[in-house]
Amino acid sequence: MAFDLSMQILVVDDYNTMIRIIRNLLKQLGFENVDDASDGSAALAKMQGKKYGLVISDWNMEPMTGYDLLREVRACPELSQTPFIMITAESKTENVIAAKKAGVSNYIVKPFNAATLKTKMEAVFPGSAG
Repeated sequence: MAFDLSMQILVVDDYNTMIRIIRNLLKQLGFENVDDASDGSAALAKMQGKKYGLVISDWNMEPMTGYDLLREVRACPELSQTPFIMITAESKTENVIAAKKAGVSNYIVKPFNAATLKTKMEAVFPGSAG
């Protein structure tokens, strides 16, 4: 089974350039339905109005971080099953552990490329490689 290339993906980052980079990487992988939000609270508002197949969020944002967003998503029954990939510039072990405990689906350390993103997404959607 291949990825559902038509699934809605929400990219959350307070840095517009990063949103553009991730959007381009997703486009290289064949994904067209990419939405974005500039922080966790904006992302949460969008998620309450629309069903996303995947959330790709930066960790460090103000006022609501990606970690806080992850915890809110996992605590909400309607959203709790949404696959969630966290992106961070820091590979601190305690951050990875905290994200895992909070229910993150996968974790990417910047910088990364389309191949890394694809590998991480394949791990989130088992059986999608191919």
